[in-house]
Formats: sequence, structure tokens, C-alpha cells
Amino acid sequence: MQRKIIKINEDKCTGCGECIPDCPEGALQIINGKARLISDLFCDGLGACIKACPFNAMTIEEREAESYNEYKVMENIVKAGEEVIKAHLKHLKDHNEEILLKQALDYLKENNYEIPKLEGKKACSCLGNMQKNLAIVESTLNNWPIQLSLLNVNAPYLVNAELLIVADCVSFAYKNFHEKFLKNKVLIIFCPKLDDNSSVYIEKLTNIFKNQNIKSITTIRMEVPCCTGVEIIVKEALEKAEKQINLENYIISLKGDII
Repeated sequence: MQRKIIKINEDKCTGCGECIPDCPEGALQIINGKARLISDLFCDGLGACIKACPFNAMTIEEREAESYNEYKVMENIVKAGEEVIKAHLKHLKDHNEEILLKQALDYLKENNYEIPKLEGKKACSCLGNMQKNLAIVESTLNNWPIQLSLLNVNAPYLVNAELLIVADCVSFAYKNFHEKFLKNKVLIIFCPKLDDNSSVYIEKLTNIFKNQNIKSITTIRMEVPCCTGVEIIVKEALEKAEKQINLENYIISLKGDII
């Protein structure tokens, strides 16, 4: 599957090991003098280790990778003791990873481990912490990020969601976009002409449609021919996911009207 995962620049990496403590999941090890990602399934792609690297050798890339497995991660984490367990649970909580946090807690309960008490949520400086559920603030926008290339396919706000998949220009062209379309929807935007990611987008949407029990999909595009790619990508992803999901399509004219 396509997902975000840590990338290490070996030319910049000195093997100092500063990143290791910030990866309680156990995805990183120092091997032959360099930090190495030992298994895709241990990396959650949230970037906790990035801020710890003094040489800027770590970034996040989106590529084909083995699915992250919380249960496998917990098998490693419990071996490291209570403080590492606590750090991992707090990491998931700070990133609003409700599903993964529940899986981690379920693992502890099922295997009779004591569940540590977590302190109140504090801001985390990890790159992945920019993913947010905005329903708690006074805004019509319910999620962040909204750009498909940045979206985490495992984000908790996608579960049972009503999706609004929109070409980038639509919200500028249609003046009542927020009022008519956005309320109670999870927004996803992309440009089918300028974004060079159609295969990646199809793969990401397929993953979302297949695994997140999506309730409905609404697409909106402009009337220009290149914008038909929005509908094409969504329909191809639905076919690959082998899902029957209620789909509505809207087209906005260059004058800002619904056609």
C-alpha cells in the first residue's frame, strides 16, 4: 500500500543514535554506523524521530510500504518496559490516532499488562501532528490536512465518513461552497491536471474506500475538460476497492454556478 514512511539520507546520517529514543515503536536501529529502518510495519510515518536528528538526515516520503501493524509494534514495546509503553501511548494520543491507541490498549489488556496513566495532552512537535480533527473548533472545515497527497489513509476522522472530494479551484469559484457542500463532510482536494500523482491518488482512495466504511462520496469539479479527472480517479478507485458507495457528482461553471 502507499503510505508515509521515514526516509534516511545515509550521506547525512552519522550514526549518532539521537533518533533511537524518539522511536519507541522500534522501527530504527544503528547498523554498520548508520540509522536504518528495520521494518516498514514498525514505522507509523508520524515523524517523531525527525526532530531528534541533529543533522537533518531524516524526512518523510510517501511510497509503497508494508502496512503498519500496531500489534507487532506492541510486542516489541512491552519488552522495553513501562516508560517506553507510556511514551508510545502518549505519542498515539498526541497525534489523535484513536484507532491505533485503542489497539495498543487492547493489546495491553489482552496480555495482562498494567495500563500506565497518561498526562493531559500536550502539543507534539512531530511532523505528523499536523493531522487534526477540526470538529472541536468553530469551523465548517472538519479535518486537516485536506490535500490528498498529505492525507493519512488511517486517520480516525475517515472512519464512517461522508467524503467531499473536490478539485482545487471549486471552493474559489463557488461562493456558497462551505454552506452548501462542506458541512459534516470530510474534505479531500487535489488537481487532476497539475498534480502528477494520479496513480498514487487512486491507490490512496482505494485504500480509504476499502477499509474505512465510507458512508457517501460527493465529488465537485469545474466545467473545464481537464477537471473530469476528479470523477475518473474516484470511479477507478471505487472499482479497485470493489465497493458500492453512494456517489453524487457536481459540476461548477466558470461563472460560479452549479451546472
